[in-house]
Amino acid sequence: MTTWFRTYYEDEDLWLYFEADDEGWAARQVEVRGQDSRPVKAASLEEVLHLRDHDDLAAMFRYERQFGVLAEGPMDGWRDQPEAAEISAEEFERLWTEARRALGNSA
Repeated sequence: MTTWFRTYYEDEDLWLYFEADDEGWAARQVEVRGQDSRPVKAASLEEVLHLRDHDDLAAMFRYERQFGVLAEGPMDGWRDQPEAAEISAEEFERLWTEARRALGNSA
């Protein structure tokens, strides 16, 4: 079952928002700086896999510079993180749309 949740990374004042797939891996990730609510990451596993399979390393580097690097590995233990909470799919979609617009929506 897909889940959507957020955590807070106090050391860098970042809100991390995740859409996790059935196996608990990040399918999409948004990071928003707490100080000014500026999005700094909006990465998608589907896009990363497409680039890996259909493009070159330079395209992957451009993607990572523009949208950030997606978290790897299962998201186990997220409930133990600071400010952890489940969020709705609608809230995640709103954040995703805003972050992609701010970071330049082309992948």
